[in-house]
Order: sequence, then structure tokens, then C-alpha cells
Amino acid sequence: MTGKIAIVGAGPSGCFLAQALLKAAPDLEVDLIDALPVPYGLVRYGVAADHQGTKAVTRQFARVFERQGARFFGNLCIGRDISLDDLRAAYDVVVLAAGMSVDNRLGVPGGDLEGVYGAGRITRALYEHPDAEALPDLGSHPLIVGNGNVAIDLLRLLAKQPEELAGSDLGPGPSDWLARSGIETITVTGRSPAARAKFDPVMIKELAKLGGVSIRVIGAGEAPDDEAAKRLDALAVIDGHGDGPRKIDFRFELTPAEVLGAAGKVTGMRFSTAAGDAQHIACSSVLTAIGFGPADDLPREALIAAAADREAGALAPGLYATGWFRRGPRGTIPDNRADAQALAGRILAEISASPAKPGRGLFDGRPGIVDYDGWCRIDAAETAAPSQGRCRIKIPTRTGMTMAAIEGATSR
Repeated sequence: MTGKIAIVGAGPSGCFLAQALLKAAPDLEVDLIDALPVPYGLVRYGVAADHQGTKAVTRQFARVFERQGARFFGNLCIGRDISLDDLRAAYDVVVLAAGMSVDNRLGVPGGDLEGVYGAGRITRALYEHPDAEALPDLGSHPLIVGNGNVAIDLLRLLAKQPEELAGSDLGPGPSDWLARSGIETITVTGRSPAARAKFDPVMIKELAKLGGVSIRVIGAGEAPDDEAAKRLDALAVIDGHGDGPRKIDFRFELTPAEVLGAAGKVTGMRFSTAAGDAQHIACSSVLTAIGFGPADDLPREALIAAAADREAGALAPGLYATGWFRRGPRGTIPDNRADAQALAGRILAEISASPAKPGRGLFDGRPGIVDYDGWCRIDAAETAAPSQGRCRIKIPTRTGMTMAAIEGATSR
């Protein structure tokens, strides 16, 4: 079977899809296109810096390029540098696997005050995404709204002692920021009862390894079923853990009502309780971990609304979607693998190859594109001389990465 397939997004969903397609049909031309100069998306810039075991999936993805013949075109934004229509005209199949990265807004009075930040903004800066904003001063008492895995990752990094970050890929700048943060108390709030919280119990139990903290769980309630019991059991493991100076409080059944402030800055948060009462919690900043939306490079909402078969990832003839771009910001890396494998079967059944289409020839002569060999040079530069107990020191800027891709330079 032959044909030219472009996958927009070289994160887990895109790599899993390329892997499945080329395993079934090795003669396909499969190109992964990413707006960043580097592949692996969420694994590089979303998976927590101290979860290197999860990041090891990139070894599997590397084989897609090195053994299966997929091509990487980085530093190329579809929707900005090249239109989606032009891409579709050049390929037999286009798959949108660009994920979601824009923090959802809190949507309550005071939500625009200085000191209200999306969790994604903070983690992108911590993980040195080249488009990240500077890390802000969170003050002594940040409050996290949301208690899913993103919230727990952020909590854990904010709470860790410097020595507990050994072996991670957290860079010198973010490491210094954490070390001088001056955080004394972190409050984590959830809208749902603890029994229905979105976190993975394993990630909650991991908090019991933290030093220098004292953890309280307030209002966990009872478990209505076995699945809920796993969450409450995990919370029981950490409740009362430690007697360190940095306090961590978990609270549940609190619906955000208003961010309180003075002189334009955050001073607290007002919640509605399950009983309908108001509860105020003082804080110095509010970090919202309440999900993500799409970037505006591609018209996701219009494409999904007009989809021929959204559940199967079929948007229009020759146009498909997978991962978070298809189903929204939910699911894990293994979920994205299953999604991609299912979509691969449909694409292989429906593809109609047109030899006249140029495929990757569309990119000929375009300056600034980083290929897979360029990524390997970036990777080598980042891992050549890790320091401060780190496994990698990321190059944090587009300019630095493209220089390294071309020359093997280590300019930052």
C-alpha cells in the first residue's frame, strides 16, 4: 500500500499513529509536522520533569523515525506558515494530532486579577517551553483550583526540596525559581467530593515521599464504591504525613465563586460549599488546573462540529483527528495509543493514493525547518554535559534549538 500521510503534531498521539500506520503498511510516506523545532510534544513539555520513567516512551517514538522511516518536519506551524487547505492538497491524508495547550479560564469575578495563572502557563515555564512566559512570583500561599493529575504534578514540584529534584530535567532557571519561591502553604481545592476527584491514586501516594512538608486532608468523606475507595485510601496514606514547615492542605466540594483582591492583586478566594455556604480561603495567588482548550492555529471547533464521524476521528474526506484534538483534553498517553491504533485501521481502509500529489515536496526550500537529524543534534547538545544532578539541560529558546539543530551548537 502506498500513499502520502501528514500528521500535524509530533507528540504521543502523532507518533503512535505513525507507528501503527507504518507497521501495517511500510511503504507509506508518513510525515510528522510540528510547530516546535523538537518532537514528542506533551512528553517533553507536559510530563512532569521528575517523572523520567514516563518520558522513556520517547525511545519507542525514536524508532518510528530511525527504523520505520517516518520523517520529521519541525519548526513549521500548520495554519500559520502553511494553510491547512494547502497541506490537504499536497497529501492523500492529513491527520490533526496537535493536542490542546491553552489553559481554560476560571470564569468567576476576579479571575483576571494579577496573581491568577493557568497551571499550563506555570508548567510550560518550568519545563522551558520556548513560547512560555516568565515564571511569576506566587507568594507564600498559592492556591490550586482543581485536583486532577495536572494539579498534583504542579503541587509536587512546588513542594519539593531542591535535592528531591535530582535526576529530573528541570533546568537551572526553574530550579532557582523553586528554591527561592518562599512558599509556606499550598492549598489544593476540588469542586467534587474526594471520592470523585480526578487524580490518579498512585500520584497522591507519591506525595508521601516528600520531605519538609506537612499534609492535611480536610473533608474527604466516604467512599460509595470500590473505585472511590482507592482515592480515599490514597488520601488516607498522605493525611498527617510529615511535620515539615511547608504545609499542604487538600479540600473538597468547594466551587469557585470569586477571586478576592486588593490593589489589583490576589488576596484570597471565595467558594460555595456543597451546603450552599460561602467559604473564604486566604491566598497569595490562584493556579487554575481546570483543563485546556485548543490553540487558534487550527479551527478545531468548526472542524469537530462539521465532522462526518467524530467518534471515529473522521472529520472530512482525507482529514482525520486523533488524541486530545479529537476527544478533548482528557486521557493518558496509553489512551492516546489506543486512539491512534483504532484510527490507523480506518485510514488504511479509506486512503486513496494520488501519485500526482507532492507530499513533503510542499516544504522544499522553506527555511528554518528542523528535521529528525537536527533533533538528534539538539538532543545530543542537551544531554552532553548535564549538571546539577540533572539528566538533561534543555535549550529553552527557538533560536538556541535551531542553532543546535544546524551546527550542534549549545548556545542558549
